[in-house]
Amino acid sequence: MYDYDLLVVGSANADLVIGVERRPGAGETVLGSDLAVHPGGKGANQAVAAARLGARTALLARVGDDGHGRLLLDSQRTAGVDTVGVLVGGAPTGVALITVDPSGDNSIVVSPGANGRLTPADVRAAGSLFHASRVVSAQLEIPLEAVVEVVRSLVPGSRFVLNPSPPRPLPAEVLAACDPLIV
Repeated sequence: MYDYDLLVVGSANADLVIGVERRPGAGETVLGSDLAVHPGGKGANQAVAAARLGARTALLARVGDDGHGRLLLDSQRTAGVDTVGVLVGGAPTGVALITVDPSGDNSIVVSPGANGRLTPADVRAAGSLFHASRVVSAQLEIPLEAVVEVVRSLVPGSRFVLNPSPPRPLPAEVLAACDPLIV
């Protein structure tokens, strides 16, 4: 029997969103709406969605010891995600700067912050979470070395789901473990 239906290993960002009438050109400034701050990141979003659908979910991620990190931890806990695997500190929480035009099209720039500090050693230290999880999910907003270690940490009988975003070349070891690869 597994303690978790899903372990998500991935990013947790603060999404900083501004509505704009149009995107600025090079060297241009445009006025936007009031700033909205939301919890986000591909990993955190997957964990919240799964928990809201009733899955017993845990998150392995890294956030900063700051207001954005507290926002993310609170949102995960409120959704029912177990945050025992969320490491705090080492760098500011990652942020995504998002502009949205009237048609809903967006442009996103991500500053990885603490997400970029999730290490293979962090993944190995969370071995008990892997043993307790039926499915493990990851994305590529964390270092590729950490994703490789996720694959190496899988226990027999578990499934590995990868959302390869943002896209980059993947080692054969990672591709072979995907069941499924989501594109």
